[in-house]
Amino acid sequence: MTHNNNTFAGAKTLRATFMESPETLSNEQLYKAMLAQTSAHKIDCLNWPDYPYAPVVTVRVAFSQESLVLLFEVEEEHVKAVTLNSNGPVWEDSCVEFFTATPDGEGYFNFEANCVATLLAARRKSRNDAQMFTDAQIDSVRLAGSLPKQSIDSRAEGQQWWMLEVIPFKLLGWESAPEQIRANFYKCGDNCDKTHFLSWSPIDLPQPNFHCPDFFGTVELVK
Repeated sequence: MTHNNNTFAGAKTLRATFMESPETLSNEQLYKAMLAQTSAHKIDCLNWPDYPYAPVVTVRVAFSQESLVLLFEVEEEHVKAVTLNSNGPVWEDSCVEFFTATPDGEGYFNFEANCVATLLAARRKSRNDAQMFTDAQIDSVRLAGSLPKQSIDSRAEGQQWWMLEVIPFKLLGWESAPEQIRANFYKCGDNCDKTHFLSWSPIDLPQPNFHCPDFFGTVELVK
């Protein structure tokens, strides 16, 4: 099944909020600004009935001329974080993810962060064809979360956490903010107490798979 040029009928669209100089704000200031100035978009598509568990997850999106800013907010029954090293298997933990198409449309970037701000990032042609980000590239992504950077193996029930990400557009192949990007946002936890796979824009595939640019939605970046 192929849906080129964002023609998938169920693909979603959201409009990001322009923000002056978010790069200069502290993590606390930026977190508060995101809450005050942006809209929350639900990551709630249950694409695969075999995995019915659905944490409450939203993403907020803002941008400047230099950066894309994301705020994920999560409420789930259990929180797990085993991976503490960059580019490790963070998707097995309580994890939020952002995938976006390259400017030429020939591939995509994936940014996957577990709940204690361990990041995996790569430029890819497919799930198995990846150029992993270097340490310097990883370090250029600003991550801030509400949980301390330490292992968590099934913390008690009723957990809430958030993750703030500031991604330079140059890291995504853009010189400055484009008018729109094709993207999707996800929540997963392959090895959590309740395995789950949620997306913002729906995915019409028989088995869980986030590496599917044909199903990306649209994020509009217009002042």
